[in-house]
Amino acid sequence: MGPIRKLLLPAAAAAAALVILLSLGFWQLDRLAWKESLIAKVEEAVSAPAVEAPGPAEWGSLEEEDDYRHVRVTGSFLEDAVFYYTALADPAGPIGGPGVMVYAPFRTSDGWVVLVNRGFLPQALAEDQRRAATLPPEGRLELTGLLRLSEKPNWTTPEPDMSDRIWFARDTGAMGEALGVEPAALAPYSIDLDAEFTPSSGLPQAGETIVRFKNDHLGYALTWFGLATTLVGVFLTYAAGILWPRNRKTG
Repeated sequence: MGPIRKLLLPAAAAAAALVILLSLGFWQLDRLAWKESLIAKVEEAVSAPAVEAPGPAEWGSLEEEDDYRHVRVTGSFLEDAVFYYTALADPAGPIGGPGVMVYAPFRTSDGWVVLVNRGFLPQALAEDQRRAATLPPEGRLELTGLLRLSEKPNWTTPEPDMSDRIWFARDTGAMGEALGVEPAALAPYSIDLDAEFTPSSGLPQAGETIVRFKNDHLGYALTWFGLATTLVGVFLTYAAGILWPRNRKTG
């Protein structure tokens, strides 16, 4: 079998693998452009005037682009609250460190319910202070804040601590169930209150939304392109060994 024929099958396999690797790299570049556009939209939305929070007719069409939308809602708080564990490394307000966000049910003027993140409570807070801080404001209120889509826990997420009603993922469906909210009436998102809604006591400390997107697409693209380059180099080295062997026998 001649050297060219020996290379046909390896060349076909290498070409197919190269096409796949390059396709994955360019796909990641497309995702990078999409993510950068999304981040730009979010940065604009965070500081934009508040719009009406999506009602039941819009819940089915919410997408990732709706996360962090600045919204307003009118109604009144219901009793009770649940908590979401977090740690503020760089708080906007004066208090940081480990603690919880207070999520309270809020019945809108239209009758549906949304969980409102009233703000941060430090972990070391005394029980009586924590109890006082979680008492909901009374009366009809107009609130503004950032819409946050619900999260679903994955296999690495700790189970909720039901004794203290602390969640480790922003699973508004499960939170609402623990609060006794009818699922059909519960929005599939929560609202992080703007900082201006921090009460005079300073707790809960509102306005602590962390606006952050994971954006590893450039790194992934470079990885795929790097593998493609390595594949080309390995194949050329292999082909050179077939076409120009160092120890060719002579008759």
